[in-house]
Amino acid sequence: MNSTGFFTFVGRELRRFLSLYNQTIIPGLLTTVLYIVVFGKSLGSRIGDIKGIDYMSYIIPGLAMMNVITNAYSNSAASLFQAKLMRFLDDILITPLSGLEISMGYILGGAVRGLLNGALVLLVGLLLTDMSLAHPFLGLVFLLVVGWAFGAAGLLVGIFAKTWDNIQLLVNFFLMPLVFLGGVFYSIDMLPPVWRSISLFNPLYYMINGLRYSVLDVADSSPWWSLFISVSAAVLFTLIGAFLFARGYRIKD
Repeated sequence: MNSTGFFTFVGRELRRFLSLYNQTIIPGLLTTVLYIVVFGKSLGSRIGDIKGIDYMSYIIPGLAMMNVITNAYSNSAASLFQAKLMRFLDDILITPLSGLEISMGYILGGAVRGLLNGALVLLVGLLLTDMSLAHPFLGLVFLLVVGWAFGAAGLLVGIFAKTWDNIQLLVNFFLMPLVFLGGVFYSIDMLPPVWRSISLFNPLYYMINGLRYSVLDVADSSPWWSLFISVSAAVLFTLIGAFLFARGYRIKD
């Protein structure tokens, strides 16, 4: 492994989104505050507590996970597609880095951006509510694992994408619907039995459920099963994405 080259490339990916913090970090925080004010304040008094947790605190882990998923995915997908579109991916490919190392660099960049955004949302929640972190280490694990999973998913989409619309299409018609149907703003125990059963087939529900347990110590399903689903998704997306990138599949199209 070319450790110097690898960490230089990872540093480049980190500087890329940190230098654009007004596009990659601040919008997610502002959106979260709006969700907390609009849903937490206006609906919280009507809905009341959920599992003994006030509504405003209850939705914060879901909002944090929403930020992790969308930011990790967007970072690696956009970074790789931009490199293909502007043709400087060719310059990266001739460096003394293997395809595996380059793909891991893209994934790690997405994972760190997702982790940072999720952690900042939780920090906002701590400041705005009386929420506390019940299992901070487990919460960190969920943030990192899910960020890694969708950093790898973004790498996959970046490999296949031919236009910017291809990248946004998955967000609009797949990720966001699954996030909102995954229990961000409610407990699936509040749903009719049929819809609760359907929700159990949504992998993003388990990721939200796991972080909610880590933060609030309440869960609709086993947090350990949620961790297994999250780790499985990270491993699956990483293996497929790294394999395709290392083989050079469509990375020069």
